[in-house]
Amino acid sequence: MIAAVAVFALTYVAVAAGRFPYLSLDRPAAALLGAVLMVALGVLTPAEGGAAVNGETLGLLLGMMVLTAYLGEAGFFRWASWRVLRAAGTPRTLLWGVVFTAGALSALLVNDTVCLMMTPLVLRMVDDADLPPLPYLLAVAFGSNAGSAATLTGNPQNMIVGTLSGIGYGRFAAALALPALASLLLVAALLHALFRRALPRGPLAGGRPAAPAVDRALLAKALGALALAVTGFLLGLELAWTALFAAALCMAIAGRAPREALQRVDWPLLVFFAGLFVVVAGIGRAGVTERMYQAVAPLLGADPARQSAVFGLFSIAASQVVSNVPFVILAGEWIPRLADPTLLWLATALCATLAGNLTIVGSVANVIVLELAGSRGRIGFWRFFRVGAVVTAATVAAGLGILLLEHRLGLIG
Repeated sequence: MIAAVAVFALTYVAVAAGRFPYLSLDRPAAALLGAVLMVALGVLTPAEGGAAVNGETLGLLLGMMVLTAYLGEAGFFRWASWRVLRAAGTPRTLLWGVVFTAGALSALLVNDTVCLMMTPLVLRMVDDADLPPLPYLLAVAFGSNAGSAATLTGNPQNMIVGTLSGIGYGRFAAALALPALASLLLVAALLHALFRRALPRGPLAGGRPAAPAVDRALLAKALGALALAVTGFLLGLELAWTALFAAALCMAIAGRAPREALQRVDWPLLVFFAGLFVVVAGIGRAGVTERMYQAVAPLLGADPARQSAVFGLFSIAASQVVSNVPFVILAGEWIPRLADPTLLWLATALCATLAGNLTIVGSVANVIVLELAGSRGRIGFWRFFRVGAVVTAATVAAGLGILLLEHRLGLIG
């Protein structure tokens, strides 16, 4: 047990900090090292370590990343950004447009990849219109986090929820679409209010932009493959194999070498998840997760609504310490024992996702946006926190309130 606790603690410190003193470890490398140590120290056998890796989650994430890569190669994200800029008459309507575009795309695709594609395009838009970049960069990050809460494929933690809980794609979306929509409205309204002095009132500068080049043939194929995947999800087909089938089909008919699309896949993220699954399995085998659950259980009570609210708030705090994905994997050891596991899974998915807006490191999407923006997206930890705290408090209150109302009305089976 001591070995399991030591490996778990060191792994999660490295995950929380993003590095480890005196070692060239980032988050994926730390998770992989933790997984290997769990086996090397005898906490798990090699067979148990291999069985702990949730292939369904990794397959689903890989399939969606490949589809997103082909959409990017076809120029879809350039076209979507151009449509937003063309439709927006003022800097303030542009802000709303960026929030809802990032949110809508993240509901269909993976939010981290959406941020990777959209951020350079948004920077170009604000350059052309002579606008301050920060409000629009936050619109991408906050909008993608909020919108991704709507579906199982919106972000990695939701994918884990889907594979661990067995909740279907349609059922998940039916429960969380309205909370996600309310969160997007609040994100746009709050950013508008908080940055109103920085946003000019007049029309957008720079004139009407020219339409970007789009590979129409590839775009049609990629959108067709995505539609096929979503249809399969809604029909209740197995998530990972459906996504992988759509991705493989797109690779086969794209008419170009798959290497370019595969190079856009975030392979370190897949390694990160695989390692975390093994680390959490190790502490579960050693009895650590049981002791952690016994410490938290008295605070939860017996009522499903109370459990959802308390556990949701706990997930917000825990997501800032160890990030939302590791927390959701850990929560998978506890939630099946609670009064209404389905409601608890939905509340955890919602709150762990919206918690990403609280701090810079609360979500990978935030880090991606600000790193791509460089000096133009520079914002201190406390300034981000002041904005993020307002956004997170409002969206969690509204989203969780709507979810609990749906449960009370019997809309969640």
